[in-house]
Amino acid sequence: MDSQALLTFVTIHRAGGLSAAAERLSRTQPAISRRLALLEGEVGAPLFERIAGGVVLSEAGRALLPHAERVLSAVRDAESAMHALRAEGGGPVSLAAVGTLAGANLTAVLRIFGAEHPNADLSIRTATSAEVSDIVRRGDATIGLRYLLDPASDLVCDLIGTETLRVVCRADYKLAGKAIKSLATLRDETWLAFPSAYVRRETYADNIFAQFQAAGVGDIKWRRVDSLSAQKRLIEAGFGLALLPDSAVLEEVRAGTLATVDVLDLRAGNPVYAVTRKGGYLSPASERLLALLRQLGLAQPRSGVSSSARSRRSKRR
Repeated sequence: MDSQALLTFVTIHRAGGLSAAAERLSRTQPAISRRLALLEGEVGAPLFERIAGGVVLSEAGRALLPHAERVLSAVRDAESAMHALRAEGGGPVSLAAVGTLAGANLTAVLRIFGAEHPNADLSIRTATSAEVSDIVRRGDATIGLRYLLDPASDLVCDLIGTETLRVVCRADYKLAGKAIKSLATLRDETWLAFPSAYVRRETYADNIFAQFQAAGVGDIKWRRVDSLSAQKRLIEAGFGLALLPDSAVLEEVRAGTLATVDVLDLRAGNPVYAVTRKGGYLSPASERLLALLRQLGLAQPRSGVSSSARSRRSKRR
């Protein structure tokens, strides 16, 4: 099996069909079909099953996919290593990050990195935590930034910080910008949360339940909202509160459309991990970016409350 045949196979899978794959690879559909047929002949089984509107992996295709992705990742590693030798500290550096982590703290890290490596060709893409791991695993990014530990044996995860979770409310909520002693004070409010799904979401209903249980409250009212943007719009409209990362609402808090409530007994946070592929090649520039992320982190707690609320908190202590 040559790498181009495997690239064709993986591209057909990701594109969902031969025509889309041909477009992505800048080849004709007959050429794609011939290369796939040769690979299937070598494998001895069809790799795809035709469905309405495209193709899906066959049993043989599902078995081949992870191996094909690893081969292509190794090829990219070799290309990156050769590029790094020629680039004198430059070369491609690709980063995948959860969208809420691509904020001001990451900008500070990238500013230092850019000053040290002006010739580096840096690219950034955003995804969910689970997608970040997959992107790194496939070799489509050299470094990933995600919430929560990924225990997969083919990845290396470094804890680089913890992003504070805060109670978020509408701007004119009665406790907006104020400090309260306990989360139990908010037990009668309606809470908005992602459905429980550890593999897909960054924060979820279980986190809220656990915080209330720690405050002595066994049950709360909550609504499933499967979108961060929808949660924020519903909060602004007065339909409930949510427990969200600082960075997810920073712009709205600055704009005055959302606010936070400082809860003194709330100690909630999302651990942030830098993810790399185990045994994967990192260019000197990528190594330096990873070192900066380890050294400086991304998720130092930021206060989302007003100065008057902080003053009240200090007095209560």
